[in-house]
Amino acid sequence: MNPENQSQPAPNPAPLVEVWRGPIVESRHRGHVAAVDGESRLVAYLGEPETVTYLRSSGKPFQAVPLLTSGAAARFNFTEAELAVACGSHSGEDLHVETVARMLEKIGLGEGDLKCGVHEPFDRVTAERLRSRGETPGVLRNNCSGKHTGMLALSRHLGAPPQLYDDPGGTVQQSILRAVSQFSGMDADEIALGTDGCGVPVFGMSVRAMALMYARLVAPPEGFHAETRAACARLTAAMSARPELVGGTQERFDTEVMRAGRGLLISKIGAEGVYTAGVMPCERWPKGLGLAFKIEDGEDRRARSTIAIEALRQLDVLDEDAYKALLPYASFPVQNHRGEKVGQIRASFQLKSE
Repeated sequence: MNPENQSQPAPNPAPLVEVWRGPIVESRHRGHVAAVDGESRLVAYLGEPETVTYLRSSGKPFQAVPLLTSGAAARFNFTEAELAVACGSHSGEDLHVETVARMLEKIGLGEGDLKCGVHEPFDRVTAERLRSRGETPGVLRNNCSGKHTGMLALSRHLGAPPQLYDDPGGTVQQSILRAVSQFSGMDADEIALGTDGCGVPVFGMSVRAMALMYARLVAPPEGFHAETRAACARLTAAMSARPELVGGTQERFDTEVMRAGRGLLISKIGAEGVYTAGVMPCERWPKGLGLAFKIEDGEDRRARSTIAIEALRQLDVLDEDAYKALLPYASFPVQNHRGEKVGQIRASFQLKSE
C-alpha cells in the first residue's frame, strides 16, 4: 500500500489538553478516546473512537500471550520479573539489562540474536553515565529488548529459525497476529500491518478495538480457552507486581500509574501519543474496563499523562490516594527561560457516555 496513493478522510478529533500562556490558550492537543467494558460496550468516548491508528508498544502484553499459551514460558521457567520486562518499554537501566540477559541465557541465545536495534536508555541517569564513560549503549538497553527476547523464546520453543523471528509471515509473528486478532475481535486480514520502531510488525486498528483488547486482557471472556485466560492472569499479575520492569525505577508514567493503583489497573504507553490501560474487575467496573486514546499530533510528553489521569478520574478508577500520587503528572507549568511560571498545561474535556 502506497500512502501517496491513498485518500482517507481526516477524522474529527476532540480537544483534550489546553496549553495556557497568561490569559489565552496558546495551543491545544486533540485526539480520540474510547472506554470499553467487559461486555464489549463502548461506555465513554470523545472524538471518533473508530479512528484507525497503530497500537505501537501498547501491543506488547498481547505479543507476549503466545509465549505463555504455547508453553514456552513454562519450558524456560520465566519468572514474574521476566514476563513483566517482556511486556514493557523499559528504561534501559542495569536492572532491565540483567533481567533480559537472564532470559537469553535460559533460551541458549545471546544479545547478538536480538534484532531490535540500539538507542540511548530512556533513564536519564543511566544515559548520562554511559556518555561520561564514552560507552555506546548495547542492544539490551533498547526498550524493546524484553519483548524481542520473548519472541526468540517462542521461536526456539516452536522449532522455528531464531534468525527469522521478526518475519511477518513466519511462525512467531503469525502466532502473535492470531492473538491480536482474538483480543481485538478483528479478523487477521482486517488488521493493518506496519513496521514498528524495533523492526517487528505493528498493528493498525481502531481506538475502540484497542480499548476492547485491554478490557479482555484484564477480564478475558469465558469463550477464551483456559490457557489464554491463564496467560492473561499471569501477565497482568506480573505487570502489576513488577511495574519498574514495565517502565523504570523513576520518571516513568506506566510505573507510577500501576504503583498508585496498587493492583487495580495495568498501564501501557505506546509511541506517537497512544495510551492504553486495563482496569481490573472492581465495584465500579465489575467486568473490567479498557481505556485507549490517541493524541492526534503524536505528543508523548506534556499531553499523554494529563489525558490519562483525567480520563481515569472521570471513569471513577482512581481513588483519592491514587489521584494525589499522580498529581505531578496531571498538569504541568509553562515556564519561561528564567524559570518563572507563565502558564499551565491542563486537561480540558468531559467524556461522553454511550
